[in-house]
Amino acid sequence: MEGMDKYPAHPAREMAVRSVTAVENGDREGWLALFADDAVVEDPIGVSSFDPEGKGHRGIDAIAAFYDGVISKAPVQFLVRESHAAGNECANVYTITTDIGDGARAVIDGVFTYLLDDNGKLAAMRGYWEADNMRIEGA
Repeated sequence: MEGMDKYPAHPAREMAVRSVTAVENGDREGWLALFADDAVVEDPIGVSSFDPEGKGHRGIDAIAAFYDGVISKAPVQFLVRESHAAGNECANVYTITTDIGDGARAVIDGVFTYLLDDNGKLAAMRGYWEADNMRIEGA
């Protein structure tokens, strides 16, 4: 993950780094191990092709299915444009690039939040981004 080294250490920020690093490295088990048993992933928040009911992926089994059905499908890279940590949360402004084949990339700009529970596990990861604003480059 590019861009995080300029920010001070913070538990939620460090968890965001661990999460992104696992995703970039294709480390499914490492990524899933970061979450509390009752965690929720909303990426993006609300109704989407990834979450037709807009209720989020709740619990490890649902989060694993989200990883298998979405995250694992193509290499992903994150560029951190900003990071803001407070309390037990962190909000990062990312540019995310996903290879979609034939030299093309999908590029998404968004804000992702990471909420830690009292045990230091991810209780929630939420993505604020709009599919209509996704760009296709290199096609």
